[in-house]
Amino acid sequence: MTTPPAGPSFELGEDHLELRDWLHTFAADVIRPAAAEWDEREEFPWPVLEEAARAGVYSLDFWATQSVDETGLGIPVTMEELFWGDAGIALSIVGTTLAAAAVSGSGTPEQVGEWVPQMFGAPGDLKLAAFCSSEPDAGSDVGAMRTRARYDEATDEWVLTGTKTWATNGGLADVHVVTAVVDPELRTRGQASFVVPPGTKGLAQGQKFAKHGIRASHTAEVVLDDVRVPGRCLLGGKEKLDARLARARDGSSGRGNASMATFERTRPGVGAQAVGIARAAYEVALDYARTREQFGKPIIENQAIAFALADMRVHIDAARLLVWRAAWMGRQGKAFDAAEGSQSKLYAGETAVRVTEKAMQILGGNGYTREYPVERMARDAKIYTIFEGTSEIQRLVIARTISGAPIR
Repeated sequence: MTTPPAGPSFELGEDHLELRDWLHTFAADVIRPAAAEWDEREEFPWPVLEEAARAGVYSLDFWATQSVDETGLGIPVTMEELFWGDAGIALSIVGTTLAAAAVSGSGTPEQVGEWVPQMFGAPGDLKLAAFCSSEPDAGSDVGAMRTRARYDEATDEWVLTGTKTWATNGGLADVHVVTAVVDPELRTRGQASFVVPPGTKGLAQGQKFAKHGIRASHTAEVVLDDVRVPGRCLLGGKEKLDARLARARDGSSGRGNASMATFERTRPGVGAQAVGIARAAYEVALDYARTREQFGKPIIENQAIAFALADMRVHIDAARLLVWRAAWMGRQGKAFDAAEGSQSKLYAGETAVRVTEKAMQILGGNGYTREYPVERMARDAKIYTIFEGTSEIQRLVIARTISGAPIR
């Protein structure tokens, strides 16, 4: 009788447990006490980021270590604990990593070595990075992107023109990573990514958005007015771009566009963020139900409340498993044959909305006030069915992947 091959183990090892406990303590002691203030101020929480840097949470070394974790679980564990603390502040801490992922995924080793360290800085001299993809008329429809990149052979520079929107750290960042169209006839396959170095002329912050949730995170437009960047700022290099465009013109298959490649790599991590928010709201509701008395007994003894909490726990655990599976598959280089990355982000995002809303219901009138954190958690959760691919787009990706049909 043959022994079946060993499958993935989702039992956290000692390193993961230590990571989880350390980040949980940081989230409880540093992030949570500051959450309500920075949500109310709607400003970037520089003092909290400084504390994160001193603790080693906001650093290139920390994120590089989690990214190469052989199980793939380092990033999900990290995201869940930080966002358990508070989503707005946590997004300010991790927002730079999306741009870093874009450079790491599409750039040459030399570009990674040059630009990623400049995205973090050091305590006392912090830096930020922003990934700029969405546009006013091109969110889910990346094929409608209008930002253009024109190559100037005389100077070996790329000239970027256009407006990006919904950019986390946009305009506030030191380093911007911008996707742009280099060949409009090829639509999504005619796009590329560029690094815009600190202090580059022509790049400016446009409107800063006042948001429903994640209000401690800076979200703004980025305006590019004939922004000139050196040829070396094209991620992957011109030779690789020219070869890819030639294949696209010949009708050869390609790997997709620059924005989607970045989002595919980060979706399990985004799902883990949503799991953290959901878990935080569930814990508040569970504690409240145990201590709140009505009709002479704790409300958790009422079947309606107990069953609601049971459902919340099931959805959270299921979402976490989907996230961990996708993260493990991505780290092992396994293909997402059933769009497992999109599955994890879709289910976790909708779980966060469902669980935070139910937590507010369990707390009743108290849940609707800012005296209790579930009101903020519910506002924060909603973005997870919208950004980095709406729930509808995730379903479209999953449907196309499992059917092979060009579903519109």
